[in-house]
Amino acid sequence: MTHRQPDPLPGADPERGLLAAVLPPGSDPDEELAELRELARTAGVELVAALVQHRNGPDPRSYVGKGKLQELKQAYADAGAEVLLVDDELSPVQQRRLENELSARVVDRTQLILDIFAQHAHSAEGKLQVEVAQLEYNLPRMRGMWQHLERLGGGVGTRGPGESQLESDRRLARRRIDVLRGRLREVSRQRETRRKERARSQTPTVALAGYTNVGKSTLLNALTGAGVSVDNRLFETLDPTTRAFEHDGRRYLVTDTVGFIRRLPHQLVQGFAATLEETLVADLVLHVADASAPDGRLDEMIGAVEAVLAGIGADELPVELVLNKIDALDPLRRRRLATRYAGAVQVSARTGEGLDELRERVAGRFAQRFLPVRLLVPYDDGATLAELYALGAPIEARSDRADGVLVQARLPRADLPRFARYLVADADADADAGVASAGP
Repeated sequence: MTHRQPDPLPGADPERGLLAAVLPPGSDPDEELAELRELARTAGVELVAALVQHRNGPDPRSYVGKGKLQELKQAYADAGAEVLLVDDELSPVQQRRLENELSARVVDRTQLILDIFAQHAHSAEGKLQVEVAQLEYNLPRMRGMWQHLERLGGGVGTRGPGESQLESDRRLARRRIDVLRGRLREVSRQRETRRKERARSQTPTVALAGYTNVGKSTLLNALTGAGVSVDNRLFETLDPTTRAFEHDGRRYLVTDTVGFIRRLPHQLVQGFAATLEETLVADLVLHVADASAPDGRLDEMIGAVEAVLAGIGADELPVELVLNKIDALDPLRRRRLATRYAGAVQVSARTGEGLDELRERVAGRFAQRFLPVRLLVPYDDGATLAELYALGAPIEARSDRADGVLVQARLPRADLPRFARYLVADADADADAGVASAGP
């Protein structure tokens, strides 16, 4: 039911596209359309021309005004374009009118993003999410594909009113959506089980959030050695990737989530809720921003991410702003950013600059989660020792004594009562102010 164009073959000529947009009066077309140009490049479309109309809003029937529609037809023919890209989500009526007038394939902003998502989704869950989003987008747009078959069914066993081919297709599409949503719920339950396992270990979880193409995946690789794809394309990473890094003997989990964009289509916010919920369950969000972007663009990208985080209910989580790509900045620009975004960590995922400070910042957020303890576990209580290791608590020292195994570790504060009877104190332990002991 999803009608996805095949990926272009290596070395194949890109499709020639004409860009059309209706923008508010006084807006800058270069700035407003920069994102769509990048989306087109990512999708393998070469933009050969653009046509912009400044008006308060799109025409409800033809998107552009009547006079501009004639100009658009001429421009499309003159450019030798193969596809019309529109920087808005078209209604079925608008899309049908443009296709009929231009005798051309018309792809709106939402459909273009869905196509890119379809190219970049690799996990089973990502593919399911893409298919659901595509079906929901296409459902109200199904029309006329079998007009010559648009007659009621009949024959033996089908006497009386039948259904048209179009109605049948819509019914099948809705049934397919229900099936896919069921599969996604099952995948979500599986991921919830994995999250509970991580929660039992009390391992801090950190989610990387940010505008698409700001270097989140590169940062994940730099922090954890994950080795995920870092090609310079929008939405290069769709499937969440979780990896770990250690700092001062403690382990931290970092998840790279899907990138955000301005005016993210609602189908994607809903369809990718399972992916975005990795942000919701994190203990800390690292909001990664592109420090090399101009001030206005940087503010816009940060605002877009904050809006999506608020939309999924993640705006109440602790957030650290991370300004990436500072290797592209001169000292004056760095000082200005430090003043403008006080408290933000400046890093370069590409060169490694600032990563130690970022690790320290993350560790500082969880400093109170672990308590240094000394535990004496009898030899006949090996299950308790195994349980301690299963927690993932940093084991700083271990020694075998006549009466058991003496372990020096950093225990999650929430698990301290479970191991209280094994706590020991000696002169060395009591000398350390922060070490938990068996005494008052």
